[in-house]
Amino acid sequence: MSPTSKDTSVSEKKNETRGFRKVREGLVVSDKMQKTVVVAVEDRYKHALYGKVVRRTSRLKAHDEHNAGLGDRVLLMETRPLSATKRWRVVEILEKAK
Repeated sequence: MSPTSKDTSVSEKKNETRGFRKVREGLVVSDKMQKTVVVAVEDRYKHALYGKVVRRTSRLKAHDEHNAGLGDRVLLMETRPLSATKRWRVVEILEKAK
């Protein structure tokens, strides 16, 4: 094995260890904090036994530099912990509230 092939395999492993960040879409339900919004993210799954599609809503706190308003549809991306409860940031505002 040549030293160059060993170096490339090590660099490939370094690139693979970092995973992709999660991206979610949700609706802003609160914008009363400074640079933080609460976003409701809906998750749908099929019940294992009965087969009914069940909706589950999670409320995520997200860092907001774009000044999203109440009712806006936003795109969130996972990020490093910014506070005790904030682990998401607003990437873009997809649709403004009417």
